[in-house]
Amino acid sequence: MSIRHWTAVLMIGAAAVLILVMLPAGHNSHPGKKTANLTPRQEQTMKQTMLKRDLDATDRLARRDARLHLKQLQQQFEQSPESASNECRILQKTHGHLLEVIPVGVKASKATIRQNSFRPTSEDEASLKLYVGLAKQALKKGKAYESPGFPDRDSRYFIAAEPSSSGKGGIIGVFSTGIMKQVETHQRRNLRMIPYPKEGNYKVESVHPDTLNDVTVRTGHDNENASHYYENEVVVTFRSHPTPQQLAKIKHDIDSEEYQKLNSTYIFHAKQMSTQQLMSYFKKNWSPKFVEPHYLYLTNEASPTSDIELKPEVPNDALFSEYQWNLPITETNRGWNLSKGSNDVIVAVVDTGVDLNHPDLTGRILPGYNVIKPGQKPMDDVGHGTHVAGIISAKVNNGEGIAGMTWGTKILPVKALDKSGSGTTYSVAQGIIWATDHGAKVINLSLGNYAQANFLHEAIKYAYDHDVVLIAATGNDNTERPGYPAAYPEVLSVSATDAKMKRASFSNFGDYVDVMAPGESIASTYPGNQYAALSGTSMASPHVAALAALIRSVNPDLRNTEVMDIIRNNVIDLGNPGHDKYFGYGQIDVFSALKSAGQSQSPLLLWPQCTEQKLNKLMKGSK
Repeated sequence: MSIRHWTAVLMIGAAAVLILVMLPAGHNSHPGKKTANLTPRQEQTMKQTMLKRDLDATDRLARRDARLHLKQLQQQFEQSPESASNECRILQKTHGHLLEVIPVGVKASKATIRQNSFRPTSEDEASLKLYVGLAKQALKKGKAYESPGFPDRDSRYFIAAEPSSSGKGGIIGVFSTGIMKQVETHQRRNLRMIPYPKEGNYKVESVHPDTLNDVTVRTGHDNENASHYYENEVVVTFRSHPTPQQLAKIKHDIDSEEYQKLNSTYIFHAKQMSTQQLMSYFKKNWSPKFVEPHYLYLTNEASPTSDIELKPEVPNDALFSEYQWNLPITETNRGWNLSKGSNDVIVAVVDTGVDLNHPDLTGRILPGYNVIKPGQKPMDDVGHGTHVAGIISAKVNNGEGIAGMTWGTKILPVKALDKSGSGTTYSVAQGIIWATDHGAKVINLSLGNYAQANFLHEAIKYAYDHDVVLIAATGNDNTERPGYPAAYPEVLSVSATDAKMKRASFSNFGDYVDVMAPGESIASTYPGNQYAALSGTSMASPHVAALAALIRSVNPDLRNTEVMDIIRNNVIDLGNPGHDKYFGYGQIDVFSALKSAGQSQSPLLLWPQCTEQKLNKLMKGSK
């Protein structure tokens, strides 16, 4: 049979497939509660409640993880006390929150193993003595033990104990609760509970995103109507590259000693002139393509088996069953029967960096890039990027920590946000371009601002034109105001749901929202070999980035637009039928999306051409 005949047959088949997939698919509708407009006080109360949930969940995660480590150490002490003591010291180097290990019993070493940096006050020592005594009493009875956090006024520690298998003795651990302070600080910023970033720090100013008139941010609620930028700086894209003489004149006119450059876009910093004065100067004298403030962006193979036989796969990760409600509710476990991901698909996390040494991310992280300090590794000094990376690709079925949504996807960490959790138009745009040029197939952007920036949009379009799937969080201000980059047409925008598939109370909404994903108290990796539960659309976005990676794994021939359409068209419809401003198209359904993506191994519209190319290769190989 000739190639042309094959092509004709396949085109007819493709048409039939198109008719099938274009038929409407039915989904159960889960009505969601619409959050009314809240006063600043009501919004603050709502976010305080959400913060408490995250802190409570993080405390439970920390204690569960601590108990698991103690159980492992106890088993080692029963087999070989000396080697177990050495293992303790190694563990303390990588787990800074394990402050002290106290073996108790006949077979155990009598010496405690304490971190050199752990120097409690006399008051703390008194509390330690009390709770260690209670732990020893529990071990004598063959029971486990957990203390409350202490001291009472400023909880910094807790104690846990695990009995030996014989019921005689056991092991006691003293743990730091420092992660609680870290999560609290992080979430106060992430949920916009405080004016963030503070004006005056690095000469940051704020404007109304519609009018660009100056506004003052006094409360977290005010962030809804504010976009932050660097005072005394301006972003200019010229119609043609300025000559050295022209650049010298510009520097003289605005009294500038430095500038940054990316293609034909320049960022100028003036010693005295304000951003508004700089914008007026360039518009009047240089007729640029565009000129705007330098904005800040903040941390926001398929089986032929029938569906009935595809049971959800339950991994053995220690924290999965109790804490990771977000995977079953998105049909991720069931979707793993169709694809678990591929090492060939790279997801860039443009964020605060990633903890490159976290044991639940080993083997998943590529070298990456640090936009903030190019000579250094993209190490996370905030926690946000590490948490995002874990949702996408934490190791699965390793008996430890959490399970990521993919089993093999590589993470490309791009540090574009600094230790305050914020980054500029330049740093985010440069991060997107760098990730695109270094093989990213998907880029996650858990960050945003309420003002459009042409410079950032150009970077978004560059990635989009290079077939990258761009995913972004909408924001955490319970507002209909579009946030960027999520609202750009080239980006798939993501808002957050809770465990009942209702819109999260903090989640932004609007006609630009594409899909929803879990975003309340999501358990994931955190710096220092720890785990934390965080809330925000920042946590929802990586669920969709992971889904995009799974789709590109099961069908690498799909274009970015087709991946985005598959995600939109295969959802659990929430709220009003079809697309609405509160839920977009609905909550992602990993199984349905992967099933749709795997119905052909090539894009539907290009199926005959792709198949002809493959047949040509086969025929050439047989000659």
